[in-house]
Amino acid sequence: MSERIPVARPWITEHEVHRAAEAAATAWHDRAYYYQAAFERAFSDHCGRRYAVALPSCTSGLHLALAALGIGPGDEVVVPDITWIASSAPVSYVGATPVFADVDPASWCLTPESVDAVLSPRTRAIVVVDLYGDMPDWDGLHALTKDRGIALIEDAAEAVGASYRGRRAGSFGIASAFSFHGSKTLTTGEGGMLLYDDEGLNDRCLRLRDHGRAPGDTMFCNEEVGFKYRMSGLQAALGLAQFERLPELVKRKQDIFGWYRDAFAGTAGICLNRTVADIVNGYWMVTVILDPRLGWTKEQLIPAMKAEGIDTRPIFYPLSSLRAYAETPAARAAATRNAVAYRLSPYGINLPSGPDLDRASVLRVAEALTDLINKLPPERKQNNDARGPWPVTGVV
Repeated sequence: MSERIPVARPWITEHEVHRAAEAAATAWHDRAYYYQAAFERAFSDHCGRRYAVALPSCTSGLHLALAALGIGPGDEVVVPDITWIASSAPVSYVGATPVFADVDPASWCLTPESVDAVLSPRTRAIVVVDLYGDMPDWDGLHALTKDRGIALIEDAAEAVGASYRGRRAGSFGIASAFSFHGSKTLTTGEGGMLLYDDEGLNDRCLRLRDHGRAPGDTMFCNEEVGFKYRMSGLQAALGLAQFERLPELVKRKQDIFGWYRDAFAGTAGICLNRTVADIVNGYWMVTVILDPRLGWTKEQLIPAMKAEGIDTRPIFYPLSSLRAYAETPAARAAATRNAVAYRLSPYGINLPSGPDLDRASVLRVAEALTDLINKLPPERKQNNDARGPWPVTGVV
């Protein structure tokens, strides 16, 4: 049997191994934060931000931003209904209420219209997710919120390498956060980065991330109860080495998407990540949405692909449908309002997209998926009339 194709795996070279080994030998005592500082400078320069703070995760970055902005009980924070729960969990951490807004059918991101539909006098912030490496209508979101005192926070966890009208992901809103999880285009194994421009916000974040003590304190005099949100030198060294290869990593992601696009050319019933003129998509996860008339749901397709030696992931379930939120008033309202999210989610999967993937593997994935969708799923083999008109028209 052919080697299993994982859905995501980092691309690590001797350059990263050397950096990590160097940090293991030297990143102690007066050099304990050398690699973190270098990694932070590289990212702040890359995104055109004044400050960057290396952290254990993107989730901690969003939590730190919300806490530093003073958002808490009684406040509402808008989040997209389709995203990983890490975008909304920090809202609960600070005691605020997540409000789930619908997404655009093409970008799968928030829209100004979907956000406007859920704003209230209690809205303090919007967590805007650059889903799977695509970018939303940032101009429209800024216009919607600029005179309302509502903070925009960019969840750029999946969007390194993306840009919107010439501005890089990570440069939007009052603060932005990246993820360096092992599945991401640029990885530190686990890790994240929070970026912003405001000096007062920087002071607040630095205090909160280090157990509530003032930046530079060496006497361990805690002024308040804060968090333990630091990245290790070993992680930062790995991240810095990956950052030095970022153009190569992003180019490979774009190549992988191009290989999939070419392989699916002419295949009916498949919609891939969009490509538009004024947005550079980071293509963190090449994603397909299937026409419902094909008869395949993600729950049926994922084990079928696994049987072919290919790992895939489901497009995220609507947050409002998860047991974690389903009984809340905000989730119940979203379940009846967010038609796009509930229409897309059942039929979407993420294909293998790791930057170490080669073209032959992509062609194998595409062939397996095409073969499957040209058949009825197992649950419907006994009812050939259950499928709608065939062939269907897809967008590739």
